[in-house]
Amino acid sequence: MQVAILMIHVAIAIALVVLILLQQGKGADAGASFGGGASQTVFGSRGSGSFLSRATGVLAAAFFATSLTLAYFASQAGQAPEEAGIPDAELIEQQNAVPTLDDEGNGMDNAAPVLEESGN
Repeated sequence: MQVAILMIHVAIAIALVVLILLQQGKGADAGASFGGGASQTVFGSRGSGSFLSRATGVLAAAFFATSLTLAYFASQAGQAPEEAGIPDAELIEQQNAVPTLDDEGNGMDNAAPVLEESGN
């Protein structure tokens, strides 16, 4: 479920970028008034402003909804430490009781050979 929502979220993000890049800026209307190809538009003589604006608004709302849904899933996943690979306190205490190589003495014979320095 979470993976499907994430894939939809990424698709909406890409579509939002494309729609925003397709929209004309406010200064682009001045060029259209001098015969700048207004009859060659795909979306009709009124232009694509209303369609692209509405589509951007719908996709922005869907992006917001998927963001909130993914945040909810992430918060629910953070509440289960048993599944996150965090060991129990008993296991940590048992591991602390095991002697390590750094521990001094305790009857262990550490007869490692020592290299002699050469006076050359």
